[in-house]
This record gives sequence, structure tokens and C-alpha cells, in this order.
Amino acid sequence: MEKRVVITGLGVVAPNGVGLSAFEEAIKAGQSGIQFYPHLKELGFSCCIGGMPEISEELKRQYFSELQLKDFKSSGILYGCMAGIDAWKDAGLEINEQADYDSGTVFGAGTSGVEKFREAIYKLDDKKVRRLGSTVVAQTMASGVSAYLGGMIGLGNQVTTNSSACTTGTEAIIMGYDRIKAGKAKRMLVGSCSDDGAYVWGGFDAMRVLTYKHNDSPEKGSRPMSASASGFVPGSGAGALVLESLESALARKATIYAEVLGGEVNSGGQRNGGTMTAPNSEAVQECIKRAMENAGVKGSEIDTINGHLTATIKDATEIENWQAVLGLKGKSFPYINSLKSMVGHGLSAAGSIESVASILQLKGGYIFPNINCEDLNEDIAALIPKDKIPLRLMSQDIKVLAKASFGFGDVNGCVIFKKYEE
Repeated sequence: MEKRVVITGLGVVAPNGVGLSAFEEAIKAGQSGIQFYPHLKELGFSCCIGGMPEISEELKRQYFSELQLKDFKSSGILYGCMAGIDAWKDAGLEINEQADYDSGTVFGAGTSGVEKFREAIYKLDDKKVRRLGSTVVAQTMASGVSAYLGGMIGLGNQVTTNSSACTTGTEAIIMGYDRIKAGKAKRMLVGSCSDDGAYVWGGFDAMRVLTYKHNDSPEKGSRPMSASASGFVPGSGAGALVLESLESALARKATIYAEVLGGEVNSGGQRNGGTMTAPNSEAVQECIKRAMENAGVKGSEIDTINGHLTATIKDATEIENWQAVLGLKGKSFPYINSLKSMVGHGLSAAGSIESVASILQLKGGYIFPNINCEDLNEDIAALIPKDKIPLRLMSQDIKVLAKASFGFGDVNGCVIFKKYEE
């Protein structure tokens, strides 16, 4: 018999809030975490703004030992471990003295330890191989974040890292969901993280996909669905969720945030208009359609959508794709918002941070504002009414929420969350 899967813990490290309470307060208030970074200007970047979580040395030491922090330079692993441990504790779970074979993790990343890798390369160039240090491999291997989390918590089930560009976080949730549903685990810590800074963001700046028009007004820079959107703002951080079989959650009387009804991942194969950097609309629609079928919901049952919506020319295409699959137009179309308006595009961390925000909406009965969209894109305005994009906090009893992510390589992910009901 297939298991029902619920969410019992959340953790987040985001540009506008580190920790669940600060983050929820920020998204309700429509508070931006985008800042101007002088070092990007010094390096000749066109886009000198971005979103980086603010973490003090004191806070780091609440999660890592002095030995672990020695020569530690992987911001992505730092964010991922903080969010993951917070989610685990939020679920009321203990750090295991022995390996817990019923609990595992799928925790994604795009790149790992770029700063550490750069440091190592320079040392190699200087012929100081023996001075690289013993932590280079752990901080730069692709599975670094899941390896750290597995050891810090004592996870004995599957411990792995997935990587699917901007779809990474959403894909990790679906992978963990599938494992619990099949009865192969009782609990899975799922999520994703992203490094930040010049060595991660430089390639996007070179591609000219980042906005260069808001270096003097960083909080106005990320403008999903806006007529004056001029490219995305890079962000970073991590989001984490504890997924658990309903049976296990009820047995230990855990708080249940929401239920995962189902999801889907696919690829457009970079065919029919899909490319390395642009989604194939046919595949996007197929992904959403199959996610709804797997979840057993109809278009008319979806109350709100948390979109991918990056503040690029593809925003209107995304709305068209949702409309085509849901079969809903005009006033019947669900509410839709994009967290990227406040935190920028978190790259491999985007899907997980945005999923945490989505679940908080379900649990709290509200829809957070999509800021910087007073001037709605006219192509989008021709598709849906303006009031379907909340510019201020809305109290709303949400039952079903759809979350989607679309990434480089023409890869897609969509997951359906539902307010938990016994």
C-alpha cells in the first residue's frame, strides 16, 4: 500500500531572512533581501546587486564546531547544513547517536565550494599541493552538502545530492516523496542550496541575463511579471523540508505543515523550441499535467501557484503554459506569485526556498505579495486579471498549491502541496 507523505519540518536560509520566523515575517511584509555589492562593481560586473543571506560568525558556531569551520569556505554547504538542521529540529527529531536507517536525505546543489576550489587551484599553481588541506575534497565534491548533513544528523537511509540547475530543489522534494511513498524510508530530509558571489554569478552576468538597471535601487531590481523587468537578480541560500510518512508523523504526534500530493519531473530534450537556456513549452505543460494527474487534482482545485517566474521575457510564456494546462482563463485563473521578487533567483536553491514559502502560505492561510509588479507586463495582463497577482499580503484559505521550477538544460519539476486534513 502506498504511503501518504506529509511535511513535518521546515528550515530556510534566505537573503531576506535566516531562520523560519525571520523569513516568514519578511515574506509577509514583502521585504526584499537584495543588496548592492561594491566588490561586484570593482570586478566590472554589469549587475552589481544580488541576494546573500547574512550570517554572523557567532551563528555559524551554533551549527559547526571550530574544527569543522577551519578553512571552511563553502557558502552553499553552510547554508544547506543550517537549513537542514533547522528543519530536522523543527520536526521535533533528535540528532541520532547511531545511524537511523529509516531516515535519509536528498539534498541538491548546483556547484559546491567554488571559493574553496579557487583557493585550491591557486595553491596548485604555486606548487603547494601538500598545503591544500584535508577539507578540500569534502567541500568541493558534488555530494558535499548531503555528506555533511548525513554525518551531522546520523542519517542511515539514502544520502545523496541531486543537481538539475534551477529545478534542483523541486526535484529533491519529489525524489524524497517517491522514496517514502514506496515504503523505502519513513523520513527524508529534502532541499537544496546554492553558493553565491562572483565565481558563481559571473557566468550569468557574461550571458547578459542579469539586470543592470537597478544598481542604485537594489530592492526594486527583481521584477517578475513586470513590464519593466530587465533580467533576473542572482540569489543564494538554502531551503529544507522534512518529509515523513503520515503513519510515522501521527505515531509521534508531530506538527504537520502540509501534505505532498504528488509531482513530476521531465525534460523537453532541448527540442521543439527548448534549448540549453530556454524551456520547451510542450514539455513544461506535460510536466504540470502529469504532476496534477499524479496528485489526483484538477485545474479548478488549484487555489494558487508559486511560479518559477524569473523576471525575464519567459514570464508571459510561463503564464500561457499554466493557462493551457489548467484550462482556466480570466477570473477563474488561480492567484500566482513569485518569491524571486524578494530574494532574487536562488539558482539551485530556488525550488526549495520557494517551496518553504509556499508551505508557509498553506499553513498560515495567506498569499505573500509579489513585489515590484505595479506595472504588470502587458502580455500577461492580456491573459489574466491584475488582481490575480497580489501586490500586498492577502488572507486566503488555500487548500491546494502548485509549485513549479524550470531549469537550464530544458528540465522541469512540478509538485502539488495540499493543506493537511485528517
